[in-house]
Amino acid sequence: MAESWATLGVDLHLEPAGPGVRRGLTDALREAVRTGRLVPGTRLPSSRTLAADLGIARNTVADAYGDLVAEGWLTARQGSGTRVAMGAPASPFGPSPSADARQTGAVRHPREIPRPVHDLVPGTPDLASFPRTQWLKAARRALAAAPHHALGYGDPRGRPELRTALAGHLARVRGVRTDPDHLLVCAGFSHGLRILGTVLRARGVTTVAVESYGLDVHWDLLARAGLRTRPLPFDELGTVTGELSGPGAVLLTPAHQFPMGVPLHPDRRAAVTDWARRTGGLILEDDYDGEFRYDRQPVGALQGLDPDRVVYLGTASKSLAPGLRLAWMALPPSLMAEVTAAKGPSDTCGVLDQLTLAEFITSGAYDRHVRAARLRYRRRRDTLVEALATRAPDVRPTGIAAGLHAVLRLPPGTEAAVVQAAAWQGLALHGLSRFRHEQAAVAPLDALVVGYGTPPDHAWAAALDALCRVLP
Repeated sequence: MAESWATLGVDLHLEPAGPGVRRGLTDALREAVRTGRLVPGTRLPSSRTLAADLGIARNTVADAYGDLVAEGWLTARQGSGTRVAMGAPASPFGPSPSADARQTGAVRHPREIPRPVHDLVPGTPDLASFPRTQWLKAARRALAAAPHHALGYGDPRGRPELRTALAGHLARVRGVRTDPDHLLVCAGFSHGLRILGTVLRARGVTTVAVESYGLDVHWDLLARAGLRTRPLPFDELGTVTGELSGPGAVLLTPAHQFPMGVPLHPDRRAAVTDWARRTGGLILEDDYDGEFRYDRQPVGALQGLDPDRVVYLGTASKSLAPGLRLAWMALPPSLMAEVTAAKGPSDTCGVLDQLTLAEFITSGAYDRHVRAARLRYRRRRDTLVEALATRAPDVRPTGIAAGLHAVLRLPPGTEAAVVQAAAWQGLALHGLSRFRHEQAAVAPLDALVVGYGTPPDHAWAAALDALCRVLP
């Protein structure tokens, strides 16, 4: 098809090519956005104008626009026309590689990779579903009821209203055995782990056992505290806790191992608590998404087996939003003074957010929000499993039905190619190898760790379609 220019909205240079007119136009428009020739916010010609300019049917243009809206490249609103989406992956570094180059795995400068249209990186919930109205109502009630002294420096453990609300909530939904005096509020899980690292080093601990698969940011935090990390073996029953020896500490995600997605087997839960009692060691329990179990009631917190040897760490990052920077630790009585001292009197979280969360919990709004979120994420996981069965039967989801991510096992030797292909499709995606401890004595597995929590509801279908297109 000849080169053409549209004359309404923007001068549009297109070279549609391909086996069909609609696909050729869709690819040409996508390439124009990807290479930065159409920048975010640009208004495109109407379907009538572009169709007349190209000499094709108006419905073909409308369908091409619709495809790109569904994929997240364009937006369409009544009265403002069709525009390049503000989050579209414009890139000033030239066109994407040819199909031949992608198939051969030719290396490209990382700056050439487009910014993602769809984010399937694990770790973030659907922020578009944050309960703004209910949160604002809770904030108003909490602020109106707060005594004047609540706005002062206060207790370094956190506001008593929040610690009281958390003690009841955690006992009811996670089986945590604690009281308000032994809860400490911190600014996110990483903040809590940093405090614990300082305390462990001061106690003479030199090594913390960790899971073979996990987050390097957590291992780095322990390293900055002067601690070594030693990965434990892993199999289909979870982390092999029988490998623990000597006093020290171990960091675990027992309810839903991140990222492998399996719960710690009951025998191994018992074994690790026995180890802690026998040696005086400490278990650091990361209960990052314990609220989200879909096939049965959630597995209770490990802390309930031995509150004197387990430090329970929970967070609002997955249930509400990481930007709140609200997390908590249920501490053994013997550790409370040391942790409070390590945190410091001025190292506190925002009082208004603490009071709001306390009101959000006690009013029942938090339970209602979590139940609604649980249903939404369960549906997303179900549609992911159904799509894989139909469109990528060789790719197997593993792990329990829980959390905000799924692990997709790939044919051997394909992980790197799939992740690279996803990047060129504007799909942010992590392979399992990204989460493997460098000293782990486990055989590498080819897999994807797909976070299905992040996309807003309206974009989930398009994100899932983009994922299926890159799977082998």
